[in-house]
Amino acid sequence: MTPDDRSTPPLLAARGLSFARNDEPVFGPLDFSVDAGEALLVQGGNGAGKTTLLRVLAGLLRADGGEVDIDGQRAHAARRARAIAYMGHLPGFKADLGALENLDFLCGLQGRRRNQIPVNALAIVGLAGYEDALARQLSAGQKKRLSLARLWLSPAPLWLLDEPYANLDLEGIELVNRMIQAHLRSGGAALVTTHGAYAAPPVRTRMLALAAAGMTSTDGAGVEASA
Repeated sequence: MTPDDRSTPPLLAARGLSFARNDEPVFGPLDFSVDAGEALLVQGGNGAGKTTLLRVLAGLLRADGGEVDIDGQRAHAARRARAIAYMGHLPGFKADLGALENLDFLCGLQGRRRNQIPVNALAIVGLAGYEDALARQLSAGQKKRLSLARLWLSPAPLWLLDEPYANLDLEGIELVNRMIQAHLRSGGAALVTTHGAYAAPPVRTRMLALAAAGMTSTDGAGVEASA
């Protein structure tokens, strides 16, 4: 599809996006977009800028150049807050609150997906029975599942997922894939960082490959997931 063929703008579009640290380029300039119903797989080794890119898109870091649009409009702070759900390496929970208390608190701050409630989200990610377990008592894999429950509850259409398969067993990896599939079927989109193609959601996917100083390649080819 060419830009002239679009009836609606991409959910996320970046043009000339770049970031430097201590005057050393980390990535960019980058041009890419992701449509509703699509995933963008961001690949690259350590130091390639994958995490930094997602933090820039989420508004946690300021880009040194370029523009980011969401739904065809400039991505100011309020629009990012409504449209983006970011899952990074750190869990982002209150250590001395229970799993359910943490989700209730976050839903109060960020809202929640229609027809979804925290206790059901815990069951979906395999944490039924852990409602009262303190976040600090959970294993690394359980904390990742709690982060996935928070992600599932978010009403934001755009997911930014930094190494979502880390600390998960094969069952957990399948859980991530099912969640991404369901999110894309509902009209959402996802950016997923990974070290290698062995971990990638089985959905319509494009590729963005990063090297230490910027983009090396993009690939418009993808696969359509089965139901």
